[in-house]
Amino acid sequence: MKRFRLKYFRWAALTVLLAGILGFRFIPGAGEVYTQMFYPAISVTLARMASATSLLIEEIFVIGAALLLIVFPLIARRRKKKWTTVAGREIEIITWIYIWFYWGWGMNYFRDSFFQRANVTPAVYQENAFLRFLYAYTDSLNASFVPQSATQRPEIHTYEKEVKNIYQKFPKHFGLGKAYSFQHPKQSLMDGLYSAVGVLGYMGPFFAESYINPQMKADAFTYAHELSHWLGISSEAEANFWAYQTCIRSSVPDVRYQGYFGLLPYVLVNAAGLLNEDDFRKWTEAIRPEVKEHYRLLHKYRQELYNPAIGKIQETVYNWYLKSNRISSGQKNYAEVVGMILSLPEEWWY
Repeated sequence: MKRFRLKYFRWAALTVLLAGILGFRFIPGAGEVYTQMFYPAISVTLARMASATSLLIEEIFVIGAALLLIVFPLIARRRKKKWTTVAGREIEIITWIYIWFYWGWGMNYFRDSFFQRANVTPAVYQENAFLRFLYAYTDSLNASFVPQSATQRPEIHTYEKEVKNIYQKFPKHFGLGKAYSFQHPKQSLMDGLYSAVGVLGYMGPFFAESYINPQMKADAFTYAHELSHWLGISSEAEANFWAYQTCIRSSVPDVRYQGYFGLLPYVLVNAAGLLNEDDFRKWTEAIRPEVKEHYRLLHKYRQELYNPAIGKIQETVYNWYLKSNRISSGQKNYAEVVGMILSLPEEWWY
């Protein structure tokens, strides 16, 4: 009787939580309710639990769940369990993981868009406006260059507190959450694997943890990007937007330069796609030689760590993952940050 009641309770809870995910996903405005009302308490609780160790619990959980799904059928069959029973338990395990992902963080994908929260219309391409932004940004990039930033990265603890403080100064209507002092980037046992697939960092949805890859020479821009995810931002373009806006407002020269430099790959993508060959060449010639050399060396270094075979698999899976969660442009979403910047008044440009 007790086993029957427990099973009934499990399936009832599973049904209610799945229904909640569907509601937040398909009811207009409901995703914003999750981000503002449910997510803060959930993320703080998970992060508090995870803060007991400096290692990523996220990795242990994912590896453990994968092993469970592989080993459980073997053990169950040895105990003469029916295949239908085994399949049902496997489906239940996967469903609970799915629920944890979305209730833990994933429903931030269903919130109002950046443009809705900012109450602005997405920028329509105008050559004069784009060129004005391009050269103003380049002047700021050149002026912010700090030689040591091109050769070494300061430890995260030297800028973590400031980045968090700057985040709290942005207007409330943008819907950014609160950063807490106890939440710090975690250490991974798989830096080499992440480098091989080009991962600079990530925010773990199961335990509200963040990771910044030291092997890839990830800097303040990457940290601010991943922190924005912890603050409820799901769009990669918007995470880049807040990383840029945060870093360029820093009083620390290294961090300010890393903000401008971190945006450079996405500015390059946009400029290459929008400008003719002569205008693109003219613009690139305006970039300070030391900055271009920094970009070249860093790109070369990261490419040497990259493994095309497993990297392509990761890119395909992540592209599918983003598209299945309302990021229709997939990984191209990262470069859409420039459109967000241009949609706001010029004081947000550089």
